[in-house]
Amino acid sequence: LNAAEQRRRATLEDDRDRVVLAAEAVDVSLPPRTPARGGLHPVAETMEAMVDVLAGLGYTAVSGPEVESDWFNFQAMNIPVDHPARGMHDTIYVEPLRPEDPPGSVLLRTHTSPMQMRAMLAQPPPVFIAVPGRTYRQETPDATHLPVFHQMECLAVDEELSFAHLRGTLAELCRGLFGPDTRIRMRPDYYPFTEPSADVDAWVPAVGAWVELLGSGMVHPNVLRMAGYDPEQVSGFAFGMGVERVAMLRHGITDLRLFTENDLRFLSSF
Repeated sequence: LNAAEQRRRATLEDDRDRVVLAAEAVDVSLPPRTPARGGLHPVAETMEAMVDVLAGLGYTAVSGPEVESDWFNFQAMNIPVDHPARGMHDTIYVEPLRPEDPPGSVLLRTHTSPMQMRAMLAQPPPVFIAVPGRTYRQETPDATHLPVFHQMECLAVDEELSFAHLRGTLAELCRGLFGPDTRIRMRPDYYPFTEPSADVDAWVPAVGAWVELLGSGMVHPNVLRMAGYDPEQVSGFAFGMGVERVAMLRHGITDLRLFTENDLRFLSSF
């Protein structure tokens, strides 16, 4: 009886194995599945497009530290001690690692402008740099604000640069980003590190309206002096814009938070 039971059990196991193998069989004659292809995030794609346009204008892309000193982030940019941007409601301060650094002297950079000073201290003029990178501010996330966002900063310093050079550069950049029919207009504004300063609006054909785009101006003489440059010999201009802002305009996106939610249904549409 035991021998018969074992033979029967072996037969059943063989039958089970054949059924399992048949169910798991792979038809090698079927066409292969096409693997899913990834792509650039729309913010990364926009940043690359900006760098490409600026490279064609003679700018070199550089990067800098995201954990920055108060001196480079504020003082070197001619931002006074009592400026509201220095408050903890706007700036994210971090605990210094070195004992000689006082509290409040180290922070997450609020803009990519500190690389202006780092570049000028590292070399004599001329300087033509583009600085893409992440920046940090105390912001409540909503459709138009994020606590972590990307910015593109540009600096040009050379002999006899004028406001006309700034306007021409901005017009060419906007046409490269939004199409050949894009126009710009400039409105007076105030920034501590530029004088005169201007906000720039762009007529974006895909939007069909004027949209506020960026801040700009001629580099303040105090900034040039802190870099060891003679403002009587050289001049410069600078401008900065939010990369996400440009990406929204290029792709018709109305909510900034979509860029950070990692929703493949959204990302795969690019």
